[in-house]
Amino acid sequence: MTDRLLARDDGARPWRDAVQEALYGPGGFYRRPEGPAGHFRTSVHASPLFASAVARLLCRVDESLGQPDELVFVDMAAGRGELVTGVLAALPSGVAARTRAYAVEIADRPLALDHRIEWLAEPPKGITGMLFANEWLDNVPVDVVEVDAAGVARLVLVRPDGSERLGEPVGGEAARWLGRWWPPGPEEGLRAEVGLPRDLAWAGAVASVARGLAVAVDYTHLAGARPPFGTLTGFREGRETAPVPDGSCDITAHVALDACALPGARLLTQRDALRALGVTGGRPPLSLATTDPTAYVRALAGAGEAAELTAPGGLGDFGWLVQPVGMPNPLAG
Repeated sequence: MTDRLLARDDGARPWRDAVQEALYGPGGFYRRPEGPAGHFRTSVHASPLFASAVARLLCRVDESLGQPDELVFVDMAAGRGELVTGVLAALPSGVAARTRAYAVEIADRPLALDHRIEWLAEPPKGITGMLFANEWLDNVPVDVVEVDAAGVARLVLVRPDGSERLGEPVGGEAARWLGRWWPPGPEEGLRAEVGLPRDLAWAGAVASVARGLAVAVDYTHLAGARPPFGTLTGFREGRETAPVPDGSCDITAHVALDACALPGARLLTQRDALRALGVTGGRPPLSLATTDPTAYVRALAGAGEAAELTAPGGLGDFGWLVQPVGMPNPLAG
């Protein structure tokens, strides 16, 4: 505990501020040329089946909206545009012809990106269509708190090298959020992440949809089963690592999606969402191996990819927060 008692001129600051700079500041992780795919693998990178499922969901939205003249698809935190590119490729030609596609990302536009995709730093306003945020909210920086020896929740401050000490007691809106969504308990060392910035970010994203659907997909935990020591971690070159706010690694924390949910939303697992969109992971019949060996191998590979996307204990446990705006929920149970 001695390092927590150092003077306040040691460069320590709240995790939220440190992560904001490390991820999005000049030279930050998300501005690096290799992009997120150089360090971690999302559902988008795991299989084209994911983009195809999102395209089918967009088609359901299109039908519910009465096939508008312009159907908008917004890919939030688009990386290098992998998802929006896959969605456009998977759409039926008639729907694709009416679709206006946006990629929202702070990094520069990739040189080879499809000319049909508009590249923005913020989502467009008043859209009719679908906004899809795959692994965006986990990178919205949050404050971290830890309970001290007296049972008081205090801000955790972090130095540039990743070492920590405790700061001031948590108060105001952050304390109220913790009381409502993630009370850390009285025992020394218990930790929590204050998800209020994510709630606000998600509400802002949903507000950009005039009619249609907003979907957030992310690592999640729910009230009643919050992790007692938090979830803050880092990723570098495909491996989980200590979170060091120096721009060298991704820094992420799981999302309390139940706190983000607005009235009318539905929260379900990726496994259930993708199965509702036709991604089942079922093996092809062995008879196909005899009648059409090439098709069998292709179907078997697809089944393996679907199994990864829906696997318990893995991608299948991701949360999908589905928020309709002026239309029925196309993934209603």
